[in-house]
Amino acid sequence: MPWWLIMIIVIVVALAIMFVLYRVGDKLQKKQSAQREQMVEAAQPMNMLIIDKKMLPMKDAGLPKMVMEQTPKRYQKAKLPIAKVKVGPQIMNMICDDAIFDELPTRGEVKAMVSGIYIISVKSVRGKKVAQEEETGKKKKGNWRTRMRKRQVEMQKQLNAEMLEKAKSKGKAKDKPVEKSKEELRREKERAKKISDKM
Repeated sequence: MPWWLIMIIVIVVALAIMFVLYRVGDKLQKKQSAQREQMVEAAQPMNMLIIDKKMLPMKDAGLPKMVMEQTPKRYQKAKLPIAKVKVGPQIMNMICDDAIFDELPTRGEVKAMVSGIYIISVKSVRGKKVAQEEETGKKKKGNWRTRMRKRQVEMQKQLNAEMLEKAKSKGKAKDKPVEKSKEELRREKERAKKISDKM
């Protein structure tokens, strides 16, 4: 078999694999954005005291048994941003959005948008919020991973703000059918793709 025929076969197989991965990723991205919109619509404002926050594996986070049963086993070992909060007289563990995890102050009171046991966004912070730069005394340069996480957080904040605006406008104008232009749909797709690519 000549070498150029082997190269053609390898290229065709690689293209087929890339196409399948693109399709699967596109479907997962649409599913994720639909779930996020549902969470934003169901979110309620809540005052809470943040006791502690950590990145913990799901099995060690102390989440309700029902959540653990519904989660696939392969995701139970993944680390999640967990916040130990006091809501009224009750102390519980909640899952944070990755974009706002760094904003949450420990031992500080916040007003947050919560959907179930998931903290979507922080509206206002009461108490002292110390920046990491002030704690260490000098600015950290950061490695590649921290820079990518910062970029992801910025993109996630932008997407969250847009979804909140969209949910508010849907609530105000339920009678009017809203049509989006092709340009708006294309921009939303690009933003969502950037966010999912950086994860």
